[in-house]
Amino acid sequence: MLRLIQRSHIAFAHDILMAALSFPLALYLRVGDGVAYYSLDNIIFSAAIFTLIAAVSFWYFGLYRGIWRYASLNDVIRIAKAVSVAVAALFIVLFLTTRLDWMPRSAPIIQWFLLMAMLGGSRLTYRIAKDKSTARALVRQGTTRLPVLLIGAGDEAEAFIRETERSADTPFRVIGIVSLTQGRVGRNMHGVDVLATVDQLEDVIKKLEKSRYGLPRRLVLSGDALRHEDNAKWVEIADRYGMTLARLPKLGDLREGLADPLQIRPVAIEDLLGRPQARLDRERVRQMIAGKRVLVTGAGGSIGSELVRQIASYGPLSLTLVDAGEYQLYAIDMEMAEKYPDIARDSILGDVRDRTRIGQVFGRHAPEIVFHAAAYKHVPLVEHNPNEGILTNTLGTRNVAEACREAGVGTMVLISTDKAVNPANVMGASKRLAECYCQALETLPADQRGPTRFVTVRFGNVLGSTGSVVPLFKRQLEEGGPLTVTHQDITRYFMTIAEAVELVLQSAELGRHGVTDGGKIFVLDMGRPVKIVDLARQMILLSGLQPDKDVEIKVTGLRPGEKLYEELFHDSEPPVPTDTDGVMLAAPRVVDYEKIRQVFAALDESASGRDTHKTLDLISQLVPEFQPPEIGVKSIFADGATDAPGSAVVTDLDKAAGGSA
Repeated sequence: MLRLIQRSHIAFAHDILMAALSFPLALYLRVGDGVAYYSLDNIIFSAAIFTLIAAVSFWYFGLYRGIWRYASLNDVIRIAKAVSVAVAALFIVLFLTTRLDWMPRSAPIIQWFLLMAMLGGSRLTYRIAKDKSTARALVRQGTTRLPVLLIGAGDEAEAFIRETERSADTPFRVIGIVSLTQGRVGRNMHGVDVLATVDQLEDVIKKLEKSRYGLPRRLVLSGDALRHEDNAKWVEIADRYGMTLARLPKLGDLREGLADPLQIRPVAIEDLLGRPQARLDRERVRQMIAGKRVLVTGAGGSIGSELVRQIASYGPLSLTLVDAGEYQLYAIDMEMAEKYPDIARDSILGDVRDRTRIGQVFGRHAPEIVFHAAAYKHVPLVEHNPNEGILTNTLGTRNVAEACREAGVGTMVLISTDKAVNPANVMGASKRLAECYCQALETLPADQRGPTRFVTVRFGNVLGSTGSVVPLFKRQLEEGGPLTVTHQDITRYFMTIAEAVELVLQSAELGRHGVTDGGKIFVLDMGRPVKIVDLARQMILLSGLQPDKDVEIKVTGLRPGEKLYEELFHDSEPPVPTDTDGVMLAAPRVVDYEKIRQVFAALDESASGRDTHKTLDLISQLVPEFQPPEIGVKSIFADGATDAPGSAVVTDLDKAAGGSA
């Protein structure tokens, strides 16, 4: 500590000395040898006054706190502010004391530029000298740095290169940059050349291999490269040439001080989605949530728990967490207690099937915003247990929606799924029924609907959610394989959990202003569908192994109710963009509320009685594209319009009239 104090004092003394010299030097630069004819008393008085003023100004702006070894643009800005204040103050003092009769009016301007050069130049000279001494020390020590090739020529790459040149501890040496655009090719960044664009990546690697640098040991992604549509190909290229694939921290983490520019991280499968970065208006979401009572069903699940985390960050008045799973609810409750102890919170064990329990919760907590994430989502399980799927996904949604109406909730947000489009399975059909109910409520006249806006948000798979393919592949990799894929051509849409929840919150903010009038629903832009077999290959490569050599990829066949591909829109509901990136609007068929209420009452009776045949019959009345075998029903839609029929799936339960699910 003493050493640091002494160094800061030396820096401060240096700045004061430069300030004292700047006034007579500026005067000399202005009048040359004519300075000999000026009053020495005036010069000494003015220099002394300026030195005193500068000392106060430099201390106030903290110039002495800057570490010259790391002088940067921020230091230059502080110097400019301090010098400007000091020169302006001197001008005022001299005007009040001498009326500036003896001093040239241009002298303060010359002094400003001169002092800026004296203060900034000394810092720059020191930094250059230290950087060179560091480089010489590395040579003396025989330090060998790993050669790396950067993809992306943005701010993250610049920060990384700058730190590698400055730091004596970094094990990396950047030997080239591959740009995402043509504009920066041929230029250089801190002496490192931008060699080509990404479409010439393999050519660049081959040329470097034959050059004095040798083959790069790591291929490092930076900035927009993480969201580039071709980044999945780079995994295979890196593997082909025996390179490790890594990534730099995001620019936001660097700016907020959450990451070290030299911190190279392994590439996760989430980094390879190639999704564009959506521009989000978090301030509008904050205005929606801050100071409000918020309730989340399914709060312990993958989506529900992330909803709770992000909602808590916006400062709600209170949080009510509802879940039927004891451990999941306990886990998110403990997390909130540790991270947000000041937010009023109540964690409630409750099943959305239980209308009485849900009514009690709403009556006690009077939520203003409700996010309904509770659902069964695993296709094969719901396919074999259709009544349970209907009781939770469909009738549970009805219970929550009606509780919202009775409690006068401002906004209810239903989390839906792309499997609700042309559903070929009970899970998808049960979620489509949930959509239908919320749509029907949203189209009611305001005097019947009440103050509640019913907002539905539909999206595809999220990476890392419980029971999803990525955790399955990770577990299979840990066990040595094989990785199981149900079909060679099966595709799915993917999004990270955090991004999906952010867009759900953005959708909720839009929906509360009436954007969903007429029963429209929000659909998140999921980007391009991903082949599951390609996802498996990439995960094997990222683990440093070879697909079909070190780890087998095994095709097991489609499961009951599983489709080769998912859709985000029906043919009859073309997407319409909204003001928010990544969020679109669709207008699916809307069912009359009285009709859907009657069918739901019948569904309640059949599902509660485990009358599977009757349950499936009733489902197909509201969702005509879902047609179980041997069930021919007439659609309740007046116009008789249907979407393209989904493929029927035959299971023992489909055939069992009245069988227990």
